[in-house]
Amino acid sequence: MTTKQNVVNLDAVLNSSTTAPLKNVMLCSRLLQQAINRPAHLPGMVCFYGPSGWGKSFAAAYAANKFRAIYVECKSTWTKRALLEAILKEMGIKAGNTAYIMVDQISEQLALSGLPLIIDEMDHIVEKKAVEVIRDIYEGSNAPILMIGEEEIDIKLRKWERFHNRMLAWQPAQPADNDDTKHLAKLYCKDVTIADDLLNKITHDSLGITRRICVNLNLVQQAALNAGKDTISLIDWGNKPLYTGDAPRRRTR
Repeated sequence: MTTKQNVVNLDAVLNSSTTAPLKNVMLCSRLLQQAINRPAHLPGMVCFYGPSGWGKSFAAAYAANKFRAIYVECKSTWTKRALLEAILKEMGIKAGNTAYIMVDQISEQLALSGLPLIIDEMDHIVEKKAVEVIRDIYEGSNAPILMIGEEEIDIKLRKWERFHNRMLAWQPAQPADNDDTKHLAKLYCKDVTIADDLLNKITHDSLGITRRICVNLNLVQQAALNAGKDTISLIDWGNKPLYTGDAPRRRTR
């Protein structure tokens, strides 16, 4: 697997002015690079996993774009056939009539192109017991395969021993920290400067959940713009609540 075509310079991949260098973006990219650049005798499937809202899909989409990977985001309604058809559609290939033919089509294209495959929302594939289809694709192509899943996907996959034995690495996603929040503010709050003390509060109250941090950054930015300010600090924000994901409770008399 360590041919000139497949070896990737991660520094070049992460050098982007349009994407914040978030911790999980870097972890996910390094994980896929590990699979791409692995020695030929090692397995090539890796998994990036963690709780919902931690930016895993964002990291996967970034890695797919930068590594030119075939990327599919699975749906809860998908069957094995739907999964295979979605991968072939992403490849620009007309799907064959049977699952057997489609697996061969996908495997051949991955082997010829040298591109990795990213499967997001892998938990849906596990629930539909379609895991062995992914193993068939890997066995037929020897391509790097990155799977994105929820917190306990590693435990779920142990039921398929032949699949689990072909894993190269498991990388847990991490909660966002203050540096991540600062990067997100630079990316999404270009009209307002948010002071560090307020950014720290956003990280804390959002429990490190990237999706909630983005909601709160937008909330703070709109509040500053509505007040005619181009900067806002914790003192300016005061005691106003930030979004925590909890629905507001009705007041009772």
